[in-house]
Amino acid sequence: MTVLSLAGIAAPTAADDPSCYARTTNKWICGAYWKDYQSELVDATTQHLQITIAAVVLGFVIAIPMAVIARRYSSLKGGILGLSTALYTIPSIALFPILVLFTGITMTTVIIGLALYSLTILVRNTLTGLEAVPDDVRESATGLGYGRTRLLLKIEFPLALPVIMAGLRVATVSTVALTTVGVIVSYGGLGQLLADGVQNDFKAEIFAASMLCVALALALDVVLLGLQWLLTPWVRARGA
Repeated sequence: MTVLSLAGIAAPTAADDPSCYARTTNKWICGAYWKDYQSELVDATTQHLQITIAAVVLGFVIAIPMAVIARRYSSLKGGILGLSTALYTIPSIALFPILVLFTGITMTTVIIGLALYSLTILVRNTLTGLEAVPDDVRESATGLGYGRTRLLLKIEFPLALPVIMAGLRVATVSTVALTTVGVIVSYGGLGQLLADGVQNDFKAEIFAASMLCVALALALDVVLLGLQWLLTPWVRARGA
C-alpha cells in the first residue's frame, strides 16, 4: 500500500524555465503542476478513495444492526442514538492517537475512526427509514406468515431503502472530506497534499488536491444515486 509522506513531496522551486508553480510565479491554477506531479496526484487520490470506501462500508455494516436493535427495542433507542452521536463529537486529534494504541500507524486506524464518525448519520437514517414503514404493511406481512427476519429483509429494508441510501450518500460525501484528517497518522490521501501545500505555500498543490476532493465526492454521490435508482424500481414505477 502506498504511504504518502510530506517529506516526499517537493515544494515549488525556482526553475531555469518560467513555470506557473515556481516560487516567483506561484499560481493557483497551473496545468504544468498537474502534468509534472501526475503520479503523486494519482497515488493520493487512490489512497483517499480506498480509505473512504472502506470506512463507509465498515460504518454501514456496524450501523445496520444498531438501527435494527434500536427499532426492535425502544428502551435502547435513546442510548444507541446517543452513542452514535457522542462518537462524532470526539476530535480526530484525540480519537486517532487512541486507536493507534491498538492498530498502530496504519490505514486501519483512519478507516476505523472514520467508520465511527459515519455512524451518527447511518444509524439515524437507517432507523428513520425502518420506522417509516407503515404498521399496516407489517401487519399484513405478519398475517401472511412472515417471521421477524423475513419481514425485515423482504419488507422493511426494501421500503426503507430510499431513506437509508440518502443517509449513505451524506455519510460518503462527509467521509471524503474527513479522510483528509488522516494526515495526522500519515494516511490522509489528498489531505497529505493539502497539508504540504499549506506548509510550503504551494498554491497549485492546494488547488489540485481541493478540486480532486470535490470531484471524488461528486463522483461517489452520483454512483450511489445510480445504485439507489437500480435498487428501487418501484419508486421509478411510481414516479412514471
